[in-house]
Amino acid sequence: MTGTHDQDRTPITPEQATTHGVVVGVDGSEQSVSAAKWAAREAEARNLPLTLVTAYTMPVFAASALEAGYGVPDDTMIRDGAMQVLQGVVNQIGTLAVPLVHRVEMGDAAGVLVDYSADANLLVAGTRGRGGFFGRLLGSVASALPAHAKCPVVIVPKGEHATRAAEGVPVVVGVDGSEQGRVAALAAALEAEVRHSPLRVVIAMPPISGAVAWLPATVDEQAMVEDMQEKLDAGAEWLRSEFPGLEVTAEIVDGVPVDVMVNESKTARLTVVGTRGHGGFTGALLGSTSQGVISHAHGPVMVVPYLKDSRLATRARFGPTYS
Repeated sequence: MTGTHDQDRTPITPEQATTHGVVVGVDGSEQSVSAAKWAAREAEARNLPLTLVTAYTMPVFAASALEAGYGVPDDTMIRDGAMQVLQGVVNQIGTLAVPLVHRVEMGDAAGVLVDYSADANLLVAGTRGRGGFFGRLLGSVASALPAHAKCPVVIVPKGEHATRAAEGVPVVVGVDGSEQGRVAALAAALEAEVRHSPLRVVIAMPPISGAVAWLPATVDEQAMVEDMQEKLDAGAEWLRSEFPGLEVTAEIVDGVPVDVMVNESKTARLTVVGTRGHGGFTGALLGSTSQGVISHAHGPVMVVPYLKDSRLATRARFGPTYS
């Protein structure tokens, strides 16, 4: 892989940099190679180091032998095998314009990567990975990471070797009016800025017919939509104030949140959601729904954990909010 020129990369201040930079979990599977290549491009775009991590655990038969008193098993073979897998991925990535670190760790894959996330800007994994000997690094682990990671997590689907870099291809973020949604929107705005892409802010509006059992008979659907659009537009204006020069559009889309965001992922450069959000009519988008988006998305999905951000305090200056 060829590196980008220094002038094309976004500078990172010491306050923004972390020890691990962009961390990606690999196990040698095709999915993990796709994730590693995607992570490498992101590391170069941010001028951050790339850290490749693979994890292994002691096979069940070895642990049983140890408990039975047959002696301490030598894990050198297992570790060497993991190192060979890791080196193979490093070779496929090629030369980078940023530092590349690769590490083999003993332990549960999800736990290892969550530990790394505490000092990382971004954590990347594939949708699923190798079974058997090297375990489940990119399978169920990819589902567990967004719920526990301390930094944004990007899940990269199989075959996603190249970013959708065509001019005008947006970063899309799903919001629901919650503060968590605003945190996700800020993260998405940064991603759009790094990519020189527009930002598309979407709120899903499930069909009224699905809620008639509990909505009051006096609800004016058109008034509800207009109120929602007013708040969405205010949020978009807030994002423009925080990211001057960024093109931001905002739209209400009919449909249930998972379906809306999965459909958006077909054409998005990156699809961004939060880990949780409002319940009720406008909600569910950022809760368990984020798992549904990860499972069915057609492109990379970023899940943003709730992080304190001083910029949230300025949101009210731009108009009404949902909460």
